[in-house]
Amino acid sequence: MKPWKVVSWVIPPTQNSQFVAQMEQVLDVYKRPYDKHFPIVCMDESPKQMIKETKIPIPMKPGSDAKVDFEYERCGVANIFIASEPLKGKRHVEVTERKTKIDWAVFIKKISDEWYKNAEKIILVMDNLSTHKPSALYETFKPKEAKRLWDRFEFVFTPRHGSWLNMAEIELNVLMGQCLNRRIDSMKIMKEEVKAWEIHRNNKKAVINWQFTTQDARIKLKRLYPTILN
Repeated sequence: MKPWKVVSWVIPPTQNSQFVAQMEQVLDVYKRPYDKHFPIVCMDESPKQMIKETKIPIPMKPGSDAKVDFEYERCGVANIFIASEPLKGKRHVEVTERKTKIDWAVFIKKISDEWYKNAEKIILVMDNLSTHKPSALYETFKPKEAKRLWDRFEFVFTPRHGSWLNMAEIELNVLMGQCLNRRIDSMKIMKEEVKAWEIHRNNKKAVINWQFTTQDARIKLKRLYPTILN
């Protein structure tokens, strides 16, 4: 008899009013038209293992694929921050050594003061992680600066187990598939490769055509909505 196999999975909630409330808030934000004064920016982050080859790879040649050895050496983990503006077709990526509250706060400051310095208010969609809190700004900057940065944003959080509602996750998947789908052994090389990808994709003005609406959610995800009894 074969042993039981346990598969990790995110089991969707049922009749979760908190989930649907946050979901519909995000979907309402995605319906807003483009406005350079009030840009909609989606932010996400992901770890990336740095890996070093232990044997020299065999390069590709006519009639034969490139070959790498199954053995490798781990060189630590980098963190990828991404801020994507789906309606504009722009994204900004930062590679950091850590993913602490301070790293997030510094990234938020770059969104505010470098990439969207002329915006009146930045609508920022992100996952509801413990590091993604306004309190992180006060743990990183002096109170006056922390409050200034806080006031620059309208924070919109995706629901728990609803990270698929964050369009930045789509951009991260593209980054991983087009740029980071091979062995990279140093922060320096990773930063160079990611920057080249960012410039190339921004030059293409690759936008995200989001199709999922509140009406779709109320039909396809009906099980998540509470049952109202008369």
